[in-house]
Amino acid sequence: MTTIAFDGKTLAADCMGDNAGIKRRVVKIERFGDALLAMTGAHDSAVELREWFKGGADPKDFPASAREDVATLIVFLSDGIFAYGKSPIPVQFFERKCAFGSGRDYAEAAMFLGCDAAKAVEVACHFDVYSGLGVVTLEF
Repeated sequence: MTTIAFDGKTLAADCMGDNAGIKRRVVKIERFGDALLAMTGAHDSAVELREWFKGGADPKDFPASAREDVATLIVFLSDGIFAYGKSPIPVQFFERKCAFGSGRDYAEAAMFLGCDAAKAVEVACHFDVYSGLGVVTLEF
């Protein structure tokens, strides 16, 4: 229920969340120190993952809700991209261009065809019913 795209320089996200079937504008990306953070999935669980990471990412304090595999926290660092899902051990991605969330296929295709991350999310929002309400960006 999200589209996150990264083109190696710019991180972009749509702004749509939902509350009992009503569209709501939410923040899905932010800067934290030298990292860019992005969240997908159930927003409450994603926020819990984000706060766990910002608090030091101690494996013994890993949020129980994250084990349900309903949210992902993606951490963009200069040495790689790391996704935290249902484990305190992240999956590392080595592609510098990548996308996440329900609109990821549209965004990946758009970037393959030459679009930057912001345009890729815009394209995904056109096709993916779970993405929308604008696009925000952060520069790496």
